[in-house]
Amino acid sequence: MPYTVAVRALCDFTARRGDLDLRFTPSPSAQEGIAGHQWVAGRRGDSYETEISLRGEFAGLTVRGRADGYDPARHRLEEIKTHRGDLARQPANHRYLHWAQAKVYGWLLCEARGFAELNVALIYFDIASQEETVFVETHSAQALREFFEASCQDFLAWAEQEAEHRSRRDDGLQALAFPHPSFRTGQRELAASVYKGVASGRCLLAQAPTGIGKTMGTVFGMLKGAKPHGLDKVFYLTAKSTGRAMALDAARKIGDSAPALGLRVLELTARAKACEHPDKACHGDACPLARGFYDRLPAARRASLGLPRMDSAALRSVALQHEVCPYYLAQELCRWADLVVGDFNYFFDSSAMLHAMTLAGEWRVGVLADEAHNLVERARAMYSADLRQADLRALRATAPALIRSALDKVSRAWTSLRKAQAEGRLETLPDGFVTALKFASSAFEAHFAEAPPGADHGSLQQAYFDILGFVRLAESFGSHSVLEWSEPDSAGGRPAATIRIQNLIPAPFLKPRFAAARSVTLFSATLTPARYCTDMLGLPADTAWIDVDSPFGPDQLQVEVVSRISTRYGDRQRSVAPICALIAQQFARRRGNYLAFFSSFEYLELVASEFARSHPDIPTWMQARGMDEAQRRQFLERFAPGGAGVGFAVLGGSFGEGIDLRGDRLIGAFVATLGLPQMNPRNEQLKACLHTVFGAGYDYTYLYPGIQKVVQAAGRVIRTQEDRGIVYLIDDRFARPAVRELLPAWWRIGSPATA
Repeated sequence: MPYTVAVRALCDFTARRGDLDLRFTPSPSAQEGIAGHQWVAGRRGDSYETEISLRGEFAGLTVRGRADGYDPARHRLEEIKTHRGDLARQPANHRYLHWAQAKVYGWLLCEARGFAELNVALIYFDIASQEETVFVETHSAQALREFFEASCQDFLAWAEQEAEHRSRRDDGLQALAFPHPSFRTGQRELAASVYKGVASGRCLLAQAPTGIGKTMGTVFGMLKGAKPHGLDKVFYLTAKSTGRAMALDAARKIGDSAPALGLRVLELTARAKACEHPDKACHGDACPLARGFYDRLPAARRASLGLPRMDSAALRSVALQHEVCPYYLAQELCRWADLVVGDFNYFFDSSAMLHAMTLAGEWRVGVLADEAHNLVERARAMYSADLRQADLRALRATAPALIRSALDKVSRAWTSLRKAQAEGRLETLPDGFVTALKFASSAFEAHFAEAPPGADHGSLQQAYFDILGFVRLAESFGSHSVLEWSEPDSAGGRPAATIRIQNLIPAPFLKPRFAAARSVTLFSATLTPARYCTDMLGLPADTAWIDVDSPFGPDQLQVEVVSRISTRYGDRQRSVAPICALIAQQFARRRGNYLAFFSSFEYLELVASEFARSHPDIPTWMQARGMDEAQRRQFLERFAPGGAGVGFAVLGGSFGEGIDLRGDRLIGAFVATLGLPQMNPRNEQLKACLHTVFGAGYDYTYLYPGIQKVVQAAGRVIRTQEDRGIVYLIDDRFARPAVRELLPAWWRIGSPATA
């Protein structure tokens, strides 16, 4: 089977040497890099060629890529790199890698055009000074060919192994059978819909109830579509770590059912959790796992790909055995994995690694987004940023003169912001403020460029990142976002404000992510109505929608609406006693484990404390603020088989979704809230924006997100076809038709309870 590799990937594999070195140096943004390439090309004249598509072959290996430029006047192939600061500080292994890329492109150009000799140049363009540093070597076509073939030879054994793996994988996927004796109700429909999405190149919104095996259904459907529709990789993205665990378990079952498949499954974990030396910087002078990283990487890579599964624990073991960083080992392995499991941010964030790799490698990918109802809020956070005036003032006190002067300009520019806010016209950022921030970022970059190698930039570096992130969002500011201003009482001191760019509609930022994939399936038990999801996330117009039938019958779940109790903020004090009585009455009718959900910790504590006082014989336990993983595990362990008691939790928190309490570990739930987001200035601003854009401000801001949380919480009760339970929906608004139509169709809701 022929194997194709990009020039960049070939050189990354064969020409990287030495340490992993992530010491901060100011580097151009992607936009600045593009502008730098255009600037260089603009200096060359009309005959200059850019973005030249090239390809060549060696022993069944196809190498392809786009050369930056060719200057006919100088008969020169140019590899253009943008940079900032003193080029003399560039590590030697970086220069070696750049020369390797230039020489490979040089041979491909010679072969394509029959050149006997070629000038090959590295062009380093300084974004700040707009000056070029040029290094030129003249090579015969034969010499360039020998370099190309030597690089291919180094890669060839790996390429042959990869081609063999891909062939074996594709054949195995073509013949793959479902790993269980039968599909659950609705699971086959879900898997088939995912497959059709891959086949047609469309995105899919799949609302599927809890308990049908969504993870297995979606993974199986996407993998079955990989061979016939040429998928290179599948990304399974989750909002929480529990989702990762379920995806890894589904992949394990598929692998166990077809041992010859050899599916490479990789788990990506956050740097904070994977780092072995959090007290050390990421470079060879500080961290032993960064020292010689690229020299030891080949052996670690081979060992990792021989694992049954590359989950975080297994990768850590291999990494420590080979003395390499486990976090960056996992990133390197993305190139060779078939199924990558990680958080939403790896594909949807502004600097998403998997998205960048997909574009650079021209991969054909299928994406699965689990619990996709969380993506709206997660994406809003990804594309929001703030600046605190107090932080910049504190930084100025110890900053170098160059940065101090730039921060003074920013400080003066805050005046225009404050004036606009006072006059009620802070709808866009004044040009002067953004200009001052850009000037400040340039000052930071100039300082970093002149600092000694490996200098600890501390708070300066964080401030630079904050300013840079804010400026980038300011440059893309539009109707999808708003400005928020907060200024606490300074108690006679100098006023200090915070300005925030708050994203409201993530759709414009997410559209390119959907476009980069062959197919994206977003699935959850709560994606109603479909138009809300497509509008907010920016899904393509031809996105398909399915609402999978539930495998559960109405006889399994008794749903009661308690309409005599209002849980509105002003009625909470009066609601405490009747809610406590309701819980106690149900507990007396059927002893067992229950969960009671409330809209806030304050409301939870109010009811829980009264319940414990009035019913001391019934065991209770409460969710607390800021619980760590061990504390969350202890909370869930209280729901023991055969146990009896009431757990109190916050709706939309850690225990409102993503937990699996089967059988009599949980037999009922009380949802004492409609789940509506808090009414505050931000949400009111959001409502106004969404009304203007979509004509559905209240529903998109409050009703739909709230009911999603309610249905998720109620979904904790029935997990299997053997489960039986009860859910109380406590609030008079649950009786409204507009609310009822958003609840699952299979629920048989009893007459509104009045007792």
